[in-house]
Amino acid sequence: MTNTDSDAAQPSGATRTPGRRPLQGTRTLTRPGPISRTDQSGDHGKMQPGDVERHRSGRAGWLRAAVLGADDGIVSTASLMIGVAAAAASANAIIVAGLAGLMAGAMSMAAGEYVSVSSQRDAERADTERESLELALAPGRELAELTELYVRRGLQPALARTVAEQLTDADALDAHLREELGILGGGTARPVQAAVVSAMSFAIGAALPVVAAVLAPDSSRVQLIAFTALVFLATLGLVGARIGGASVGRGALRVLMGGAAAMAVTALIGRLAGVAGL
Repeated sequence: MTNTDSDAAQPSGATRTPGRRPLQGTRTLTRPGPISRTDQSGDHGKMQPGDVERHRSGRAGWLRAAVLGADDGIVSTASLMIGVAAAAASANAIIVAGLAGLMAGAMSMAAGEYVSVSSQRDAERADTERESLELALAPGRELAELTELYVRRGLQPALARTVAEQLTDADALDAHLREELGILGGGTARPVQAAVVSAMSFAIGAALPVVAAVLAPDSSRVQLIAFTALVFLATLGLVGARIGGASVGRGALRVLMGGAAAMAVTALIGRLAGVAGL
């Protein structure tokens, strides 16, 4: 075979050694490159436009107010009516007690939430004003403070300084509020919203045992009120745990145990009051 024929038969990309013919059937081997995230998981390894990670912690504010209000409404109203019924009161007295408990509890929840969240908002505003003043009077010291926070979180000093400078250039006040005080943008306390949610959720929860008391026959009114309250408490625990990402069984059991204990205690007190003729 001529050299020309040998060159033609040589695989493309192979290195030819003078005086040797390449082995028959050999192929060129290439070193595999790094495996991309696309090969490993099927995605592109990058956030696509519009992709947003959703976290359940962002629901904590309104979820807490709604669950607490509904739970209080069911437990307190059912317990109140069971206590009154255990004292051998009339059906009208039981229902009136339930309605009075509904209205009083809803207004109390609204007022309590408004005062509590207003105090939180006032504290946040005071902290924001103070931080804004410190940034205006001593920007260098505030930059050093922000840098130190990132160093404590594990960044190298040079990188921490770069991150602090870039965040300061973007929005210094927001960076300091978030990193120093834990106040996130858009997370400012809303007292009116908390008050309305608490009052409405309490009223809805309290209405359930009241409706059960209205529809129940005299012979099984206490049992039906207690059963209705426990069923809705379990449902509330399941829904709250599901939304919050917690264990649904644990959430339901926790709510059930508290509600059952409250109704048992008020039933005992009502029974003792009835026996004593109070």
